[in-house]
Amino acid sequence: MKDQHKTSEEQVSQQDAAAQQPVASPETASGASAATLEEQLAMAQAKADEYYDQLLRTKAESENVRRRAQEDVAKAHKFAVESFAEHLLPVADSLEAALADGSSDVAKVREGVELTLRQLLAAFEKSRVKVIDPVGAKFDPHQHQAISMVPADQQEPNTVVAVLQKGYLIADRVLRPALVTVAQGK
Repeated sequence: MKDQHKTSEEQVSQQDAAAQQPVASPETASGASAATLEEQLAMAQAKADEYYDQLLRTKAESENVRRRAQEDVAKAHKFAVESFAEHLLPVADSLEAALADGSSDVAKVREGVELTLRQLLAAFEKSRVKVIDPVGAKFDPHQHQAISMVPADQQEPNTVVAVLQKGYLIADRVLRPALVTVAQGK
């Protein structure tokens, strides 16, 4: 029992010692935590301001990129035919020279027209325009337009017998389908 009493006395003396130490008053504790909270709030506000500034700069940059892209597209539309027109200029020059020539030599005029046609076909080739001339090929509704069907004993059905008007492709896209006559099935 004496040990129990001694233990109780030790507990009481420890409580007295704790009571004598200066305890932080609620005002002091809340003042310190308020200062810490205000510092945290100020830091958070500064971080938020920094993020908002980054957002505005990013938004402005994306708007500039969008505007530049629109201008580039507008220029591409405006000048899309520039290279094709450059390739056609010699053809126009040849046609003007033919009109200016007053000779009545039909052979000379024919030769000039053939040369001009070669220039035109070369301009088409440089601009990736290809001629569709499908005589003897299978009918392809994506590249050909059938005008009529004729009975053909010597050709397979759905084969192009004659081309009434050549078609044209530009970079593997049909610019104008070929007008054709197709062999009829038996």
